[in-house]
Amino acid sequence: MKFAKFGAVGALVFGLATAAAAEYPERPVNMIIPFGAGGATDISARTIAEPLGKVVGKPLIMANVTGAGGATGSVAAMNAKPDGYTMLFTRVGSHSVNPAMKATLPYTLDDFRYVTVYEINPFACAVAADSDINSMDDLVARAREGGVSFSSSGVGSGLHLGGVMVMDAFGVEDPLNQVTHIPMDGGGAAATAVLAGTATFLCTNSSALASFVSNGQLKPLMVTTSEPVVGFDAPTAADLGKPELEQLVGWTGIAGPKDLPDEVAAKWGEWMQAAAGDEEFVSRMEAVGSIIDVMSPEEANDFIRTQYNTFKDLVDRLGMRIEG
Repeated sequence: MKFAKFGAVGALVFGLATAAAAEYPERPVNMIIPFGAGGATDISARTIAEPLGKVVGKPLIMANVTGAGGATGSVAAMNAKPDGYTMLFTRVGSHSVNPAMKATLPYTLDDFRYVTVYEINPFACAVAADSDINSMDDLVARAREGGVSFSSSGVGSGLHLGGVMVMDAFGVEDPLNQVTHIPMDGGGAAATAVLAGTATFLCTNSSALASFVSNGQLKPLMVTTSEPVVGFDAPTAADLGKPELEQLVGWTGIAGPKDLPDEVAAKWGEWMQAAAGDEEFVSRMEAVGSIIDVMSPEEANDFIRTQYNTFKDLVDRLGMRIEG
């Protein structure tokens, strides 16, 4: 009899818990954007906000919590109550590059529950439009001769890792010393450095280069995809026999604290499938070179960890780890 009573009580508690989960969300959801206004993460987040808010059915409160290359906002989300009311827009820099490169990062991949990756930004390598370098073969040959440089958005950034990764994949020996790295203050400044002739080339996500390419200011030499990218008249990594470079992409996703309940993660997976199908959202993101590819929570977790492992292997092999 006692067991029957306990069973009834257990069933009641389970039923209440299930009902509570079914009612989520009951109030607005805080959405942390860990990078500044106008950047790739901010543009993506604010573009998805309207269709996503309609699907969620509650207001999404978007807040830029910036600093430390995305770490400040990421830590705020990590420390939030895991109830689904504080979520984080994750990005390749904050959740693939930084964990691979920075020894003192105040979080690890295991501190988050990834509910989706929904946008992919292929990387593209480009030179100034008036450069006599017209192909990756030209660039690699010049790099082996010496005197080639590439710009990035800073030491330890995705652009820093990207330039080295590309040179390494194309067989440039000791790329850390053979090719000069010129860190700049942000991705826009990195592109400007190539336009000004301060740097020979840069490798960055296609959305950051789209306007420079369409205006005829920069000339793309390669995109890191298996399929062509709209607006970029350049061979793919697959065309060039470098499929390993398909891991070198920008991306945007959403995560919560690590103890986010399964039911909440599943809801976000469903919501993003619906929201990312919005025609205006897709059109606006494709106009800047993005590829909309909505991953389930499980797919997102596997994708992010594969990226991290790829980058960490490169960092460890070349001695790029930043200890400070």
